[in-house]
Amino acid sequence: MRIGVTILLLTSALVAGAQPGNDGWPLFRGDQALTGVAHTQLPDSPQLLWTYPGNSRTVSSPVAMDGIICFGDNEGLLHAVRASDGRRVWMYETGSVIEAPPMIHDGSVIFGTLDGRIISLNLQNGAEEWIYSADNQIKGSPNFLKRSDGTTLIMTGSYDHYMHAVDASNGRKVWMFETYNFINGTAAVTPEHVVFGGCDGLLWIVDPLTGEKIGSNPVDVYIAASPAIYDGTVFVGDYDGTLYAMDLASGITIWQAEGRDHTSVIVSVPAVTREKVVVGSEDMHLGCYDTNSGSEIWSFRTNGRITGSPVIAGNRVLFGSRDSRIYILNLENGEEVWRFDAGRPISSTPAVVGDRFFVLTEDGRLMAFGAR
Repeated sequence: MRIGVTILLLTSALVAGAQPGNDGWPLFRGDQALTGVAHTQLPDSPQLLWTYPGNSRTVSSPVAMDGIICFGDNEGLLHAVRASDGRRVWMYETGSVIEAPPMIHDGSVIFGTLDGRIISLNLQNGAEEWIYSADNQIKGSPNFLKRSDGTTLIMTGSYDHYMHAVDASNGRKVWMFETYNFINGTAAVTPEHVVFGGCDGLLWIVDPLTGEKIGSNPVDVYIAASPAIYDGTVFVGDYDGTLYAMDLASGITIWQAEGRDHTSVIVSVPAVTREKVVVGSEDMHLGCYDTNSGSEIWSFRTNGRITGSPVIAGNRVLFGSRDSRIYILNLENGEEVWRFDAGRPISSTPAVVGDRFFVLTEDGRLMAFGAR
């Protein structure tokens, strides 16, 4: 396979904005803390606007910025699609499976591959900027932090047991932090903390500037999911289906909500607001919990496992299920507002931009929804 980039010379609309959902969705959970909240409102009866046929299986998730949507697939292709009409802008061939959602930052799209590379491309034309090599596969999306000295760090976990931090300008290593097992998910980032779990059953807290350990919380079960940070609290689910709320400063568990049964594996990332935490489970339920107490407010059952992550937009919850349906629920009571049968399972997280949202099916189709 030729490794490189194919470019179609199309002009993309430039979109400006800082809040996720208003004008862009640069990380697969919207922001660096992975809260999964879009600062916009979805239409109650969205229409299918266009479909881009990726034609290859994928478990990646789309991200969007500057009028371009990006996602990877199992053929090793990174697709860049125009948000306005679903036409391809460019495509880059890696030669390795891309399961991790990409990230868009400062005019670049950055992503990991199963052969252990982190690749940075120019968002507008797909030109290669740099490549960094870890020693094992990468399944989690990158995250970033801009330091006071002007350096931007790109942080990505790997199955080589390390969290890698590289310089966004050139892909050179800044630090590496070693854990005891695979790192599957994405790190949640604040100016003072990098927080992530792994297959060693620990929730790690690392200093983003130095790469030194701040603390670790034992869960003693695989943490395949990514955490979300809201107002000094970390929310994360584990492989037994338990959802935890932990104080970021002290490491103390504030509350934990147990899974329903042995099928209640959580690989979904919680979406968090001041009052509610919403997360999916492989027991086919989407659950909503009180942010402060952990008590269940409502649950909604689908007909398939929920391995993707929900997005909260205003008073609505948007998510996909492996029952091949996309759902919008009322955030207050969990009642169904809208559904769409996509025809294939969905394991990705939606991207929300303005009053539109974009969903990727496992057969590689990217679909855009919104008001006509």
